[in-house]
Amino acid sequence: MSGIVVVGAQWGDEGKGKIVDVFAAKADMVVRYQGGANAGHTLVVNGKKTVLHLIPSGILHPERTCVIGPGVVVDVESLLQEIQMLKASGYLQNPKQLLLSESCSIILPYHKALDAAREKALSDQKIGTTGKGIGPAYEDRAARRAIVFGDLYDLENLRSKLELALHEKNSLLEKVYGAPTFKVKDLVQQLQQCAEELAPYRCKDVSALVHKQIKTGRRVLFEGAQGTLLDVLHGTYPYVTSSSTIAGSACTGTGIGPTSISKVLGIFKAYTTRVGSGPFPTELQNQVGEKLQKEGHEFGSTTGRPRRCGWLDLPALKYSIRLNGMTNLALMKLDVLTGHEKIGVCTGYKLNGELLTEFPCSSYELEKVEPVIEYLAGWKEDITQITALKDLPRATTNYIDFVGNQIGTPIDVISVGPGREQTLWVKPLFA
Repeated sequence: MSGIVVVGAQWGDEGKGKIVDVFAAKADMVVRYQGGANAGHTLVVNGKKTVLHLIPSGILHPERTCVIGPGVVVDVESLLQEIQMLKASGYLQNPKQLLLSESCSIILPYHKALDAAREKALSDQKIGTTGKGIGPAYEDRAARRAIVFGDLYDLENLRSKLELALHEKNSLLEKVYGAPTFKVKDLVQQLQQCAEELAPYRCKDVSALVHKQIKTGRRVLFEGAQGTLLDVLHGTYPYVTSSSTIAGSACTGTGIGPTSISKVLGIFKAYTTRVGSGPFPTELQNQVGEKLQKEGHEFGSTTGRPRRCGWLDLPALKYSIRLNGMTNLALMKLDVLTGHEKIGVCTGYKLNGELLTEFPCSSYELEKVEPVIEYLAGWKEDITQITALKDLPRATTNYIDFVGNQIGTPIDVISVGPGREQTLWVKPLFA
């Protein structure tokens, strides 16, 4: 089979966008399968940065078909802004290059209002959401009250569903949170305009489309958002996102069977970052952490919030490898470690005097663990211009070898900078 899933192995922001963009050169289709505009995938091509939130990262390759699957929650206004940005930059000149599933749940203004009101009400117990309405939109899907993209083209049905939704949402906003309410006619007018502009991108059956591609031997990349440790079921709950971020979600969020997947590529940084609240065992709240943040430009591409930084956490990485069934790995931002006299790697945890080598499933336990750190020699040489693995400094290859031996899963791709060309291949992804 020719389906390859690209999934984040940490708390998101690992560099999935760059890898999908690089691999899209040899793929036929790129499919986004979960999450929403809370994602931020940054691509750097010929020195120019492009940030995508909803559109798959293969869109900068004009000959690739990019698909937004039914597992994604879509803010139609944000999507239109992204489309306009790409067109202004010379991309997406052919509307057939982008397809949007009619089954996608739509994020509406009341979802964002509820998201913001709830986070504000939590005060010092905030989850750290992006405020994009992702959680409330997924709630509506589970409650069977979602407005889906296809509804935008059936005015009578759209009004009926909005009236039902606002009966509940307005009560919550007004009576529980003291926030402004919404009117059906205003939402209908807004959505009608978006529907007209998005009509060229409609796709009735993403499942059939993707299945046909794979069955005929075409290469399909499945692009996830956020990271494994933010998975709603298996992440550091409740400090997680609202969707399933692991590789299995590529099947449920697209509508294909698991036998369609041949490889799962896990993306991880040479260190670890986290945005927002939640446990973070290897966090460095010192000058070393500040250096990683500065050198790695660790600020959220969606919210601009600074990312918390720490050493690479191997128990967490092994946990991600197991959950996703990762067959291959890509090591990102190796260049950011340049200039450190010594580089730490977490190989286990101590909890109540006991050594743990497995990642705790409980956030309560993870909050209390003490990381066991092993230190390796650092390097000072600039590696951003290196184009062959053999030219890396000895200390750099020692670091790669140490991590590889610890995790037991092949590291086939190494990134030494943000650009497409700053990618070293140990083994090609496509045979």
